[in-house]
Amino acid sequence: MIESDDFVNAIQDAGFDFFTGVPDTILGGVLDVLSQRRVYIPSVREDEAVAMAAGAFLGGKVPVVLMQNSGLGNALNVLMSLHLIYRIPCLLIISWRGFEGNDAPEHLVMGHTMPQLMEIIRIAHRTLSRDTMADDLRWARQTVMEQRLPVALFVKKGVVKTIQP
Repeated sequence: MIESDDFVNAIQDAGFDFFTGVPDTILGGVLDVLSQRRVYIPSVREDEAVAMAAGAFLGGKVPVVLMQNSGLGNALNVLMSLHLIYRIPCLLIISWRGFEGNDAPEHLVMGHTMPQLMEIIRIAHRTLSRDTMADDLRWARQTVMEQRLPVALFVKKGVVKTIQP
């Protein structure tokens, strides 16, 4: 398991410097660390967070949006009609609720379809693991800056330490 502090340090060391998103239990430890460091701006909706990331990029920042995959549907319009069309990059860190059918019923459809959904809208993605974290973050930083497109890292339950037991 990746310690939340270590994950946040790695994200910041990779050059990401603007953080927004919507609360989530799987990412709770990461959100807690970002909040303690006073670098996290919470959003009430995922589409708002993605729009804030666009503004942050236009203002010279390298943004990260943290969300649960159930909220990905809320963000799709902004991602497709703003980020993808105008080549505004951001890193999407998306908790993968419903992975392999192991979750509450309301998370199963998005959990099953999320990778295909990202492929359909042409957002490159990887699934974060402890062993690949450094490479995944290098890839994310390089892709968002060279291609000027959003990319996603999927985070399964138990990969990054959370604040809940």
